[in-house]
Amino acid sequence: MLLSRVAERVYWQARYLERVENTARLLNVFSTLLMDLPKGTKLGWHSLVEITGTDKAFAERYKQESERNVMRFLLAERNGYSILDNLAMTRENARTTREIMPTEAFEMINDLYYLAREKADAAVARGPRHEFLDQVISDCQQITGLLGGCMSRDEAYSFIRLGRSLERADMTTRIVDVGTGSLLESLPNVPGEPQNQAPFEGILWMNILRSLSAYQMYRQHVRERISGEDVVNFLLKDEQFPRATAHNLTTMNKVLKKLPRSSKVKWQVDRTRRLLGDGDIEKLLNKGLLKYIDELQKSLAATHAKIANTWFLH
Repeated sequence: MLLSRVAERVYWQARYLERVENTARLLNVFSTLLMDLPKGTKLGWHSLVEITGTDKAFAERYKQESERNVMRFLLAERNGYSILDNLAMTRENARTTREIMPTEAFEMINDLYYLAREKADAAVARGPRHEFLDQVISDCQQITGLLGGCMSRDEAYSFIRLGRSLERADMTTRIVDVGTGSLLESLPNVPGEPQNQAPFEGILWMNILRSLSAYQMYRQHVRERISGEDVVNFLLKDEQFPRATAHNLTTMNKVLKKLPRSSKVKWQVDRTRRLLGDGDIEKLLNKGLLKYIDELQKSLAATHAKIANTWFLH
């Protein structure tokens, strides 16, 4: 039987690593949008700290919600929320459990942390940002692949899958928030023409799909033009796409069958699946989608609480 403290550390190692990758993807969405939208369009950078749930901590440090302040906060600050700090926590959890994972995995986590420590400050600026974020995403994927390809399918790996799937399900709902929030604060003025965001919604949803490497899979399943309703349905409810919320909830249920005393956690996962299945995206897009996603996130948070109460020391 896996020790409680070891289970908790590998679970959080997986969550922090997945959080790093998804935060990098989220920042890439915004940075790419800057190049795809008309010159003079202003993006709501404050949405990033709201989506990541760090708006209160951000407000304590900064008065202005500018691009540079948001990027510094989410990339390089030692604040407990940035990519750099999440990598530090990934590394610490991996260091204390390195005997149960491939040595190469810890070495890659260690190298990625030192890469971020060296380059995160410079990546606040637009120039080096894309290269840094792409490197972070690529390295996270390599680490995940190495663990998947080289770890025994024991309880330790089950907790890694549990943490990764829960974090991925939650973060996908947050990335969907990008498309439903007020990202486009203003568009450039064109003499004699009213401002209209509709032509740019396709660009926005396309970038959201690409942030999850979901664009080609979406096009295979949904052959019509890109629409908000289809994208939200795909990212939340598709059972086959590995980053869709529904797929990760299904994965969690498969993992729970291999773990002892999992009935309370499974009940909460099933409750979240029912909530997900009951949502009528077409109606919610007109009114109530943000509240619906908020309920999903609360249910996912309750799932974590059940996991902690069941298997981790307090």
